[in-house]
Amino acid sequence: MNERYILVVAHAGRDDTVAAARRVVESLRSAGARPVLAVEDRAELAAVDEIFADVDVLGDAIQVGELELAIVLGGDGTILRAAELVRDSGAPVLGINMGHVGFLAEIERDDMDAAVRRVIERDYEVEERLALAVRVKDAAGEVVYETWALNEATVEKASRERMIEVVVEIDGRPLTSYGCDGMVVSTPTGSTAYNFSAGGPVIWPGVEAIAVVPLSAHALFAKPLVVSPHASVAIEMLESTSGTGILWCDGRRSHDLPPGARVVVRRSSRPVRLARLHPAAFTDRLVRKFRLPVAGWRGNGTEAPA
Repeated sequence: MNERYILVVAHAGRDDTVAAARRVVESLRSAGARPVLAVEDRAELAAVDEIFADVDVLGDAIQVGELELAIVLGGDGTILRAAELVRDSGAPVLGINMGHVGFLAEIERDDMDAAVRRVIERDYEVEERLALAVRVKDAAGEVVYETWALNEATVEKASRERMIEVVVEIDGRPLTSYGCDGMVVSTPTGSTAYNFSAGGPVIWPGVEAIAVVPLSAHALFAKPLVVSPHASVAIEMLESTSGTGILWCDGRRSHDLPPGARVVVRRSSRPVRLARLHPAAFTDRLVRKFRLPVAGWRGNGTEAPA
């Protein structure tokens, strides 16, 4: 029988997260699976609980391609980190919400034990989410940086005092120029994150699209845009701009953008895979996470699709 390797992603900053990680590790071992930790997670967790000291380390004893699944204890930020850890594998990510306002987590902490049991039984479905492939080119057109994003790629001003001047291009054709604080290019998954804070639209996960949202733009045409998921979106730092920029992807990976730099964002050929235990309406998730008022609703759900 082949070994089953399950990545556990958690940090030691909260006692309840450490306790949850211990329960998950013990449950996996009891079921005959082998828990795995990222090197930094094992160092932090082992410093507060010795049970983690002999857990296998990702990239050492276990390679990312051997992972079956990642169990994540935390909010959306921790899930984004887990997606980064398993990016080079087909392992899906199962998020267990530890009290944060997160949209990516599948279940709440009270259902954790049942979730681990269903992981062991392989009783889950996998949902694929659109991700972005991001390239930075210099003024000569040479690719100088490549990365990816699940939520968004943002071009932002590097200096608080200065705006940046950019021109936006869609599918190889210039759209308009902006003097702005930046631009957000978002997936449907990221539409409730930075995109939402910037005034962009909430996009249901089943809709394949890319949102392009200016940040504090000084322009008449400064509304959010929704383009095809197959579109190529380019943001070019005008050489006349007095400010420098910076690219951020999911708030985790960055690259400096001098005048003349060009950021090209397309749909990635590799989606992010999320493990799902319960089919849940995205509408219900919006209502719960944003605490939207629905008192007085008289419907009974009979018009919802089967």
